[in-house]
Amino acid sequence: MIPLPLARIAEITSGALTGMADPRAVVRGPVVIDSRAVEPGSLFVAIKGARVDGHDYAAQAIRAGAVAVLATRPVEGPAVIVPDAAAALAELATAQAAALPKVTVIGVTGSAGKTSTKDLLARLTARVGPTIAPVGSFNNELGHPLTVLRADLDTRFMVLELAARNIGHIKDLTRIAPPEIGVVLNVGTAHLGVFGGKEAIAKAKGELVEALPRTGVAVLNADDPLVRAMASRTDARVTFFGRGESASIRAESVTVDARGRASFTLRTPSGSAPVSLQLYGEHAVDNALAAAAAGYELGLPVATIAAELSQATPLSRWRMEVTDRADGVTVVNDAYNANPDSMRAAFAAFEVLGRGRRRFAVIAALRELGEEGPVLNAELGRLAGGSGLAGLIVAGPDAGPVLEGASAAAAEAQAAAQAALDAQAAAHAAAGVPQAPVPHQEAPQGWHGPSPDQGWHGPAQDQGWHGPAQDQGRHGPSPEQGAPQPGWQAPDAGGVPPQGWQAPPAGGPVPGQPPVGGPPMGAAPFGGVPAGPPAGGPHLGGPVAGAPPGGGAAYPAQAMRIVHVPDAEAAAAELAGWLRPGDAVLVKGPRAMGLERTAELVLGGAAQ
Repeated sequence: MIPLPLARIAEITSGALTGMADPRAVVRGPVVIDSRAVEPGSLFVAIKGARVDGHDYAAQAIRAGAVAVLATRPVEGPAVIVPDAAAALAELATAQAAALPKVTVIGVTGSAGKTSTKDLLARLTARVGPTIAPVGSFNNELGHPLTVLRADLDTRFMVLELAARNIGHIKDLTRIAPPEIGVVLNVGTAHLGVFGGKEAIAKAKGELVEALPRTGVAVLNADDPLVRAMASRTDARVTFFGRGESASIRAESVTVDARGRASFTLRTPSGSAPVSLQLYGEHAVDNALAAAAAGYELGLPVATIAAELSQATPLSRWRMEVTDRADGVTVVNDAYNANPDSMRAAFAAFEVLGRGRRRFAVIAALRELGEEGPVLNAELGRLAGGSGLAGLIVAGPDAGPVLEGASAAAAEAQAAAQAALDAQAAAHAAAGVPQAPVPHQEAPQGWHGPSPDQGWHGPAQDQGWHGPAQDQGRHGPSPEQGAPQPGWQAPDAGGVPPQGWQAPPAGGPVPGQPPVGGPPMGAAPFGGVPAGPPAGGPHLGGPVAGAPPGGGAAYPAQAMRIVHVPDAEAAAAELAGWLRPGDAVLVKGPRAMGLERTAELVLGGAAQ
């Protein structure tokens, strides 16, 4: 930051010096709200939150070298007392930004992709001059001014991420550091319940382009109608990015490699260049185009833009982080946050990255979706249930719609796969192709499946659903039953299923198929028995769907296992019993669930 004496800080914030504060003492930065981040010369801002009050850590901050505390009440040590610490922080950042005449401020907003785009764009601007950008997602009323206060007289660019939780929030942030370039990525369904509809979200995101001066540039996504329409809301010049012909900065000939990384030709009015991203997921193309469009407006050569985009690696944690364990298990940690749009993008990327492998996912119910929450969460469940996973873990509360949607989609997918297998077997039989027998296969103790003469094993008439005996936990095969295969389990204590389990249909399960049911639509209650084993391979009780090598017999289509657990740690514990070398796992959920912890535990507990 630009060094300031305490007297000037008090003047800017309309504060009063207390605690023997020396008005000539100079704050050289950084300005922090976490006492653990204090350095000699810092200003510690005491924010009172829902669970932690920064005033309680004022003395610790002073001992660590803070010059003073910006506080709302007297504390132990020198302080600047103000009515509202957050408002004073914004006033201080506003004054600092106004004192930086050489700085070009670039704002980035959108429902998804803000942080990744900000990281890419900051890499581009750093080729021109010193750049300040938020760490992670410092994009709200606290993180935004803290980022601005990191700038000094040498700073040439500030690439700022602007988030909105309601109408007017972005407008307030643009007053702190008025942007000259505004990038709008998309209008999705994040915080839908807070805003009340996508049109309201578009109104909030468009506050960025409304803040641009006539000499500024609005960089808009031509592929999103609500973003494209923002061109009418600004006097600034408009440039469009996207994949269609109408975009002046666009991607052509997009391809995706086996790891889900996209390559494309970057086309601009002054030429083109090849880009090969190291970021995961085809959706990264849109973020790269947005950064490229802003960089192009700053005068960067197309070849330079393409080279920098091709060399960029993920900077911010828990956003499509892809890590391979020593045993070949691939963990995709995209757990920073989630909304319906980013969930679709993550599953699309995971389908490519995990092709030819057993795939598992850990997700949680999405939040802040308002009245549409149950419907959108059911759609999330259908997305996961129909994506060909071997197993799905849903963590946390309010999971009913997700579980119901996943179970329905998984049942439909399994029925379709079984019908295809039956048709294949019938075609082979009609053509006289010998039917190979289903080989005997060993499975680990704990999975209940068909006996050789029965197909799928259902409940005995006198015991209800078959599950764990009280003295052995999960039920393993009895000697007379043959090799177990995937099936549905339930407790067997007295033949009475636990609350939430559905009774079997009259007459038992359909021959040849595992019964579909369970607590809500196929998920066990917390601590209960899961709804079915992961599919995909003889070591888990059955061959993969399809004809066996060298024969015409079709194996039974596999059931997806769907389990409900209370939290991130329980999800990791559940996964530990499922995974084997070469598998792939996607972890993604709303920030409040903290599912990044699941990924960390699966990777051995090491911080990422």
